[in-house]
Amino acid sequence: MKRYELIVIGAGPSGLSAAIEAAEAGMQVVVFDENGRPGGQLFKQIHKFFGSKEHQAKVRGVRIGENLLAKAKDLGIHVILDATVLGIYKNKEVSVLIEDEVQNYKADAVIIATGAAENMIPFKGWDLPGVMGAGAAQTMMNIQGIRPGGKILMVGSGNVGLVVSFQLLQAGCEVAAIIDAAPRVGGYGVHASKVTRTGIPLYTSYTVIEAKGVDSVESAVIARVDECFQPIPGTEIELGVDTICIAVGLSPMSQLADNAGCQMEFAPGKGGNVPVLSETGETSIANVYCAGDVAGIEEASSAMIQGKIAAAAIARDLGYIDDIEFAEKKTAYAESLSKIRAGMFAPGNKGKVFEKTDEGFTISDSLLTKGYLSESELSAFPALDASGGTHIVIECTQNIPCDPCQDVCPAGCIIVGNTITQIPKLDKDKKCSGCGLCVGVCSGQAIFLVNDQYEDGYGTVGLPYEFLPLPAKGDVGKALDRSGAPVCDATVVEVRTNKAMDKTAMLVMKVPVDQLSSARFFKAAEGGN
Repeated sequence: MKRYELIVIGAGPSGLSAAIEAAEAGMQVVVFDENGRPGGQLFKQIHKFFGSKEHQAKVRGVRIGENLLAKAKDLGIHVILDATVLGIYKNKEVSVLIEDEVQNYKADAVIIATGAAENMIPFKGWDLPGVMGAGAAQTMMNIQGIRPGGKILMVGSGNVGLVVSFQLLQAGCEVAAIIDAAPRVGGYGVHASKVTRTGIPLYTSYTVIEAKGVDSVESAVIARVDECFQPIPGTEIELGVDTICIAVGLSPMSQLADNAGCQMEFAPGKGGNVPVLSETGETSIANVYCAGDVAGIEEASSAMIQGKIAAAAIARDLGYIDDIEFAEKKTAYAESLSKIRAGMFAPGNKGKVFEKTDEGFTISDSLLTKGYLSESELSAFPALDASGGTHIVIECTQNIPCDPCQDVCPAGCIIVGNTITQIPKLDKDKKCSGCGLCVGVCSGQAIFLVNDQYEDGYGTVGLPYEFLPLPAKGDVGKALDRSGAPVCDATVVEVRTNKAMDKTAMLVMKVPVDQLSSARFFKAAEGGN
């Protein structure tokens, strides 16, 4: 029987973070993962993270995964892949299936970081090829380089559904619609906005009731639902699609903890059946910990911090760090975790409806029900600079934990403050240089650079752009508004890139001055890029 001081089950963000924390303290660590590649969900996540610098905000998930793997390798952490953990038994004995052989390991401590599984919803025809989880579609695109389908219906408007819809567009797929049975958009408004301005319709209070097709999906029937989430007869709409992606939440993969005898609880706010944990992630079994989505569904940033807290507690218990060092680490990690858990999207706020932001601004009804801001609603927020010449417009109107715009502005124009969930505002005493860095680094793609004095009768809008091939100077097309409707002709005058923007370009398009407040996306003319 092989022996390690710490066994980590799961090589995702929480598991790798825990393993690195423990190894840095001097512990001998092994990580088991049932997949053929480590990193968990991170390598699917080509979008930029939210939070502050300490949470690796504005860094793409795939880059974070690469950094974690590099650290694990440098520290000599033993990562064993294609290894399915069958059970955790007394005295921290762990049975693992590796290459059709059951091998037994023993440890002083175990961290369960098995993550979560996608939820599915049954409907007529849901077993047809072409019906899949949004996470599966993300794996096909971002790991395997395969388009999941040609024309897709996304079911679910949480962050997963919105982010994957955008990535489907980046992969060259067409998204027919995003629907959600709830009466409001479930994810961040900035995620919804960057999707709807491309022209994808978003329907709340709608569900899928049937997938039609012979050998695979050929169409989907959706219908409006009542307040009890029951389809309303006569509201059916049939959409010609070949793929239906389901993004209706995740459930913790807590079976190992349950089978090991850990005390469990059913917690809807955490996603389902989860182990009862101490503040450091310890289960009811001494030195068996849980971290990440297995402990409750949250963002990857939270999962990584949870892994670090659990590993630090184990390092203290095994004598690798003293009480003082542990207290310092715990305090720092707890503060970092509280920041990313703050705001209206905090775990404790799931299911709550907010009518106003923390600052007292009225939450946009259009944003919550249609996925985009109306101009009249936007004008009430503090980051709409009406001054002449070059200026920025920030269309971030919810208390989301994120502040890289504040850090990147060389002129100090943008103010978020010490509380990262505050609505960004502008320092009127500072002059925008027009560099566009804030446009490129904004994780929510919610910042625009406007020049209302470009030439007689025309101005420019600089917007974040993440589609290939990039348009070129002189390309013509249509400017789309926040709802995705064309509003005017547009000409590309510049496409600006910068290493700090990490492959987000700032596309600058020329539009009539009277459309500067409306034009928010560029669609190339047919035959163009």
